[in-house]
Amino acid sequence: YESINTITKKIVIQNKMSRKIRMSQRLSYQNSYNGFEQGPIRPPSEAQSLLVRVTRNCPWNHCSFCPIYKRAKFSIRPTEHVIKDIDQVYEFIQILKGYSDLNGQILYEDANKIAKDLDKEQQPAFYASFQWVINGMRSIFIQDANSMVIKPQNMLAILNHLTNRFSKVARITSYARSHTIARISDQNLAAMRAAGLNRIHIGLESGSDKVLANVKKGVDQKTHVKAGRKIKQAGMELSEYVMPGLGGRALSHEHAVQSALALNQINPDFIRIRTLAIPNSTPLYHQVASKGFEKLSDIEMVKELRTFIQSLEGITSRIKSDHILNLFQEIEGRLPQDKASLLAVIDSFLKMSPWRQCLFQVGRRLGVLNRLKDLDSPRRVAKVETFCYDHGIRPDNVEAMMTEIMKRFV
Repeated sequence: YESINTITKKIVIQNKMSRKIRMSQRLSYQNSYNGFEQGPIRPPSEAQSLLVRVTRNCPWNHCSFCPIYKRAKFSIRPTEHVIKDIDQVYEFIQILKGYSDLNGQILYEDANKIAKDLDKEQQPAFYASFQWVINGMRSIFIQDANSMVIKPQNMLAILNHLTNRFSKVARITSYARSHTIARISDQNLAAMRAAGLNRIHIGLESGSDKVLANVKKGVDQKTHVKAGRKIKQAGMELSEYVMPGLGGRALSHEHAVQSALALNQINPDFIRIRTLAIPNSTPLYHQVASKGFEKLSDIEMVKELRTFIQSLEGITSRIKSDHILNLFQEIEGRLPQDKASLLAVIDSFLKMSPWRQCLFQVGRRLGVLNRLKDLDSPRRVAKVETFCYDHGIRPDNVEAMMTEIMKRFV
């Protein structure tokens, strides 16, 4: 019989060999071209963009509020693979142009006929090309969560190839982390801008160092401000995302005020509102379950949003509420001239009776009501009232229903 030590050593060796094999297989997959790729997410404002996947998943992947990529490994796609994706799209667009009518329109029937003659491996690139063509081919979004992390020379090679292939594109954009942007030289950012990259989306989420630390954002206010200013200095448009509710009940006021303070120092082109939702798969959900994080109600979130907007001073940003998670679609306008009207929307809601507030909360998340003025429509209100009666929803229990519905929107 073998000794326990000998058996243990064999098991350790076998485990190491298995890990090496798995690593080798993973590297082989990453380094071999497996066809056209697109990642899982993009900003709502990039709904009509061509999605070009440069990296897979998120290099940070610790944010406690984010359910995406949590079980996925980050990897950088070889530049030549991205180039192949771009070339595939270019070739399919040339084919599709032959089927367009005098107005440049292409029928779905014709597209499906072309697709039938393609290999399955070619079809993702073809349909991505088709969707981009029918949407006007105006913009390109570089995926995934933080593709600015790749080497600047590789990003420049990709950008130059994109602009060579698609010279009439008006906008090329990417997500980025402030931590990453802060480490890119001004010269490289300027070169990327010259090569066509003209908008960056950054998840500020909060300007409070306490909130940022609590949700493991991996950045502080100072770095947020530095990165935002660098992007603006490079001549790129900047979208900063703010997440009402992220401070919970304990840090709600600080979250609102410090987020505004950070943005006042940056003056981004867009401030995009993304109300906090907490899916069960997020680490933050477990903090809620263990009472370590107190989630705000919709009403408390509205009050926090008011404090945030009221604290924005000396900037010319455009506020956008372009996501179904947000209670108010009409919180949209240019600062400073539209500030009073934005606050008026919030004040109008806060003055409503609890039942009217409840109806709007439910109706908005059901997609029946989009703006406060929709409460003046008897037909729409009747639909929401029927839903509330059928499901026993009242002002005193509406939050539980809203919490579950909003999880589905993330």
